Amino acid sequence: MKDWVGLLARLVLGGSLFIAGLTKIGNLELSVQSVRAYQLLPYDLAKWVGYALPPFEIILGLMIMAGFLTRWTSLLGSLLMVAFIIGIASAWARGLTIDCGCFGSGGIVEPEETQYPQDIARDLLFLAAGVWLVVRPRSAFAVDQVLFGGPADLDSDDLDDDDLDADDPVVPTATATTKEQ
Repeated sequence: MKDWVGLLARLVLGGSLFIAGLTKIGNLELSVQSVRAYQLLPYDLAKWVGYALPPFEIILGLMIMAGFLTRWTSLLGSLLMVAFIIGIASAWARGLTIDCGCFGSGGIVEPEETQYPQDIARDLLFLAAGVWLVVRPRSAFAVDQVLFGGPADLDSDDLDDDDLDADDPVVPTATATTKEQ
């Protein structure tokens, strides 16, 4: 069952990054505008981040969805979600009225158009999926399984010491000691 939860987590986190990047890649100037609206980075650095973020999200999202280097790509995705949550919370706390720019649009909006609580809640969900994958990267239909071995579905007779999860019960083994005279 945990492998299927992992697959779902990969699709949720990876899919969100992939779609976010896709919605911005066609208009990189709008992506730059969205990054600048947060007023967190120097003007020129915000430009480079705005240009680099969409292709990075697309590539990272594809890698996570495919299950390639799952622990590490999910760690990057999780760190990105933490950065997004901090950025949104910062804009909210400073009284900025911006659209997060997460899925294409962005920039200054009317105060009643902000959706900070919903944006943060959504990113927390994506972060939870990422944390799951960092802690337990094995999942169904992952490229990692093909490249690095290990069956996606294990029967009880297939288990060996490497397949045990941290929450599996540990069975002590008896060791014989001999006393030399």
